[in-house]
Amino acid sequence: MTRRVVITGLGTVNPLGLTVEEYWRRLAHGESGIGIVDRFDNSTMYTRIGGQVREFDHMPWFKDQKMARRLDRAIIYAHVAACQAMKDSGLEGKYDPERAGAIIATGMGGVSTFEADTRVMLERGHKRVSPFFIPLILPNTVSAYFAIENNLQGPNYTILSACASANHSMGEAYEIIKRGTADVMFTGGAESALCEVIYAGFGNMKALSTRNDDPEGASRPFDKGRDGFVMGEGGAVLVLEELEHAKARGARIYAEFAGYGMSCDAHHITAPCSDGAGGYRAMRNALQSAAMDPGAIDLVNAHGTSTPLGDAGETQAIKRCFGAHAKSGLLVHSTKSMIGHALGAAGAIEAVALMMALVRGVVHPTINQQEPDPECDLNYVPNQAVEKRIRSALSNSFGFGGHNATLIFKRFE
Repeated sequence: MTRRVVITGLGTVNPLGLTVEEYWRRLAHGESGIGIVDRFDNSTMYTRIGGQVREFDHMPWFKDQKMARRLDRAIIYAHVAACQAMKDSGLEGKYDPERAGAIIATGMGGVSTFEADTRVMLERGHKRVSPFFIPLILPNTVSAYFAIENNLQGPNYTILSACASANHSMGEAYEIIKRGTADVMFTGGAESALCEVIYAGFGNMKALSTRNDDPEGASRPFDKGRDGFVMGEGGAVLVLEELEHAKARGARIYAEFAGYGMSCDAHHITAPCSDGAGGYRAMRNALQSAAMDPGAIDLVNAHGTSTPLGDAGETQAIKRCFGAHAKSGLLVHSTKSMIGHALGAAGAIEAVALMMALVRGVVHPTINQQEPDPECDLNYVPNQAVEKRIRSALSNSFGFGGHNATLIFKRFE
């Protein structure tokens, strides 16, 4: 008998909101969370804009207040999002620790800590480097810290596959529950790469938008005027639970996790295949995993980063995968138009948006749609939300290295 997997809890911290409800309200209204980044001096950089988490007090979410002051922001975002998801699910005290685990992704790990302590060493000597430096930069700490705090003794690790990391993590957590290794998994992603060296790196490779005079209009996926992606940050965690386990405790169910597909472009370390072939294979594999026809999908949450090559390639991939359905009822949107690209956390933050679309019957818009691009000719839900009962939704995440991961969620009925 196949074990079914459902989503029973959500949590997020991101540029649009410090809770799921705040995030969803602003998404549905088409608000932008992009502004001038003020964490470091970027006055001479190509790009000075980003999706920054602001006015955020993480301390109430931590038992160890002293450690909470030391932690890298990526760990903080993961932990707070996971604590929110735990509370939302009502699971606290209602799981077998040996049957519960966490797979939380990150693309960069504790890069802000790495940058800060490297400066300390260069300016003040190696003896001033923090003794906590190593555990705080390790990518796996984003999963390990929450597991330690909540006695999760089941599967626990971190997947790192660039911008596909969160989708891979959620997909693997889904597979773990399906095969019976665990009954409960906390999964998603967290990222805090808004630091000087990362901006310099992405800026020097000409990957970022340079619309510094119009931050809110800079991220414009699928629009003809797009000129690169906008960096974002934050975290999101979903509680995945085996269906009978959830039913037995009377859990509220957001949606069913229906399928997971992945592929590799095997093409280039940073550039996607121009025809979107790798993305197409990931979507095809997810549909096969879910035993669903393309026509059953009502909504695609696109990778949609606002890069010229990436958006055009993803559009081709969607048209190849969905055939005539791609232009006859399928909605495609990009959350990144409002929050930027949170790298290894992106897929998880976007999955929270899909949960709300499935439950609320509202599809958030892709903002900044001003001039149609002939190469991007699908319905991207331009500028205003659409009310529609969504039966099933598909989510794409593609990463440097050619990593592609696609998830399918459907209404639970």
